[in-house]
Amino acid sequence: MDWNCCWTTEQIEPGHCPNIREGEEDLLSELSRRIVEKCFYCERFRDDLRLLSENDQPLARLVPFLVESLRDQKNQIASMAGSLDSRNQQISFLHELGEVLQTTMNLDEVLSVAMTAITAGKGFGMNRTFLLLTEKSQHNLGVGPQNQQEAWQTWEEIEHHNYSLTEMASQFFNTKLKAEKAKFHDILSRLGTLLTQEGHILNQVLRRHSPLLVDKRIHTNDEDNGLSEILGVDSYLIMPLVSRNRPVGVILADNYVTRKAITPHDLESLETFGFTVAFAIERASLHEELQEKVERLEEVNEQLLEQQEQIVRMEKLALVGEITSSIAHSIRNPLVAIGGFARTLLRRSDADDPLRERLQSLITAAQQLDDVLNEVLTSSDSLYPARDQWDVNLLVYRVSEELAERLAQRGVLVRLDLAQNLPMAFIDFRQITFCVRTIIINLLDSLPDGSTVTVFTRLLPEGILLEACAGQLPAGHTVSGLGIMVCRNLLEKQGIPFTITNDDQGISFRITVPVERSE
Repeated sequence: MDWNCCWTTEQIEPGHCPNIREGEEDLLSELSRRIVEKCFYCERFRDDLRLLSENDQPLARLVPFLVESLRDQKNQIASMAGSLDSRNQQISFLHELGEVLQTTMNLDEVLSVAMTAITAGKGFGMNRTFLLLTEKSQHNLGVGPQNQQEAWQTWEEIEHHNYSLTEMASQFFNTKLKAEKAKFHDILSRLGTLLTQEGHILNQVLRRHSPLLVDKRIHTNDEDNGLSEILGVDSYLIMPLVSRNRPVGVILADNYVTRKAITPHDLESLETFGFTVAFAIERASLHEELQEKVERLEEVNEQLLEQQEQIVRMEKLALVGEITSSIAHSIRNPLVAIGGFARTLLRRSDADDPLRERLQSLITAAQQLDDVLNEVLTSSDSLYPARDQWDVNLLVYRVSEELAERLAQRGVLVRLDLAQNLPMAFIDFRQITFCVRTIIINLLDSLPDGSTVTVFTRLLPEGILLEACAGQLPAGHTVSGLGIMVCRNLLEKQGIPFTITNDDQGISFRITVPVERSE
């Protein structure tokens, strides 16, 4: 019988079989392979089978059955090979993912890697994904395109550069993380609210430790709990993230752009991925918490060192206070005697006695020194100022009223230029009052009769400026007395800036008091 196909010929010549293409020349001499790969699908072979049947050959019925069986087996083998290839790719991808996740302890970087893996074509190929954490909700993240155009631009860029997972995750973390958070802020906010509801499907999935594929066409609205409306899709999957029986968060993924169906195989693949990501997130979270505690301990340690230094300063100040008090008391006794003796001589002197003016100056100087000693003794009794909220303008006004008579005797005018609507200052009212009074008295003693002293208050970013200024001092006059030294010491103890400027424009005293309570 003459056969049309070459299935009975062990060796054939080139060109004999039209189905053998260039590069397949080895099939010319391999009959078994040629039959399986070419003859079973050849029109000539089917003609030969019909010829067998027409000639009532015994194999006419058996051969078609064997051919069909072999075809099925071949298809099954091809399917298994494709499945194995897919599994190998998945295992290779998970291995790469694990290595990438091991390289960082930064939580945002871990999330970037995870989200990139879910949406990348080389990964799981979902269009969008949202990750919600049970703790640290500020790290919640959404990734994916919002429309077809954005999707194609992203996919073309990835295909053009042929990025690896590491490169894609790094690019996302460095250039797109903040933008993606902002883009999906509303959706993340609504999803985060749902995660706080105990009976919501998100929490149900977390408690069951089992992923869920939701299709709105199959599930009821009660089961969906409004997620389809928020996501804008009918089908999505929910993946719980659990590490060592500790709920870490949930992942929602969908195909918002392509509307491609999500299969149980997708769910199974992501479930394997979920364990790795949950562990990486937990590890990064613990590392972040550890870093925060370390930083807090460092801050506490710095505070302890500062307190130790402060204790040393307090001990020194206490000693200085004791010495100052002793010196002040030692000075006061002869000072009282000098002042009393001068007053006695003044009362007994005649009105035209040339010594009366000198005696009056001596009495005034003794009184000023006694006032300074009083403040020194008072300030040395306390290491800490008694600070509270006070009105600076009221403080200045009271000082000017208190010194009014003394200023009038010299014909010195104090002009007040006080800013309105100032906030309350956090100060020791008594000590700041002493400083303002001391400054004005120093100016009074240094300026000629009939001068003008201007006191300003202004609101600055760093606090309230309190400034007293006047014209140039007469030659030979200075403002560096004991009272000014005490003022500087009192203000430095409170951390209040105090500056004195004396130039061609005149003299100026500047105190900047705080408006907020310091630590």
